[in-house]
Amino acid sequence: MFEITWDSFIRIVTVGVLAYIGLLVFLRTSGKRTLTKLNAFDLVVTVALGSTLATILLDSKLSLWEGLTAFAVLIVLQYLITFTAVRSKSFNKLIKSEPRLLFSEGKFLEQAMRDERVKDIEIMQAVRNSGEGDLQNVKAVILETDGSMSVITTQAGNALANVKAQSKKDPL
Repeated sequence: MFEITWDSFIRIVTVGVLAYIGLLVFLRTSGKRTLTKLNAFDLVVTVALGSTLATILLDSKLSLWEGLTAFAVLIVLQYLITFTAVRSKSFNKLIKSEPRLLFSEGKFLEQAMRDERVKDIEIMQAVRNSGEGDLQNVKAVILETDGSMSVITTQAGNALANVKAQSKKDPL
């Protein structure tokens, strides 16, 4: 359980360094978007790349070339999905969620909160994290497509332009 042979140690170090360099080359080639957290697909790729790196390091049955191929497949799939999403509104809508208004003009939007499985204490935490100490100064709280919450104060401009309200009666 606590033993390691010199052969496995040398393999882990050698393959680890080479896989890490290979991953860095792939990431630099693929651009900044590969490791963003803009949506669920971006998160999946980031986690999958980390898992693949760990597998390359620890599974002696897996060759370095197989691991690098796995990196390439994940990055190419990410590129194809984002390439298509940028060029097709319907595909973009299929794979990405919309930002959701959770708090507006001093009111918690209960149905939106229930739909998104968010509690009022989580919204208040986001408000505090934004540096705002009074809900009266908050115009809106939005659950963003990446799962984070944005707090818009009453001094904010038109940042709510693409946020869907729960219904026609909900303020925006």
